[in-house]
Amino acid sequence: MRRWLGRDEVEKALVQWIDGLKLPGLLAVGYFGSYARNEPGPGSDLDLILVLEEAASPAWARVLELPLEELPVPTEALVFTLEEWRSLPIQRPRFAKTLAQETRWLQPPP
Repeated sequence: MRRWLGRDEVEKALVQWIDGLKLPGLLAVGYFGSYARNEPGPGSDLDLILVLEEAASPAWARVLELPLEELPVPTEALVFTLEEWRSLPIQRPRFAKTLAQETRWLQPPP
């Protein structure tokens, strides 16, 4: 019988991953979705949010720079600049509301 990792195990691995991450200008790290709600099940992925001071590359390319394969469960990441993060409630209000309600911050945004 297979057992999917629980939130505590995934969060511990995420903290270690962040500690080893060499990402200039990293301001905030959190996660949302089933793991943040403590409802993961078989096949659940980790929905990660990172906020950077600034970035030269477009949002879609920033994710490619992350070693997500080092995390113990499949992971999707959203990487925002601080400016993008601050404009999210205007650009995508429903999504921003969801994130405000359920994101579990390990390193909260400024």
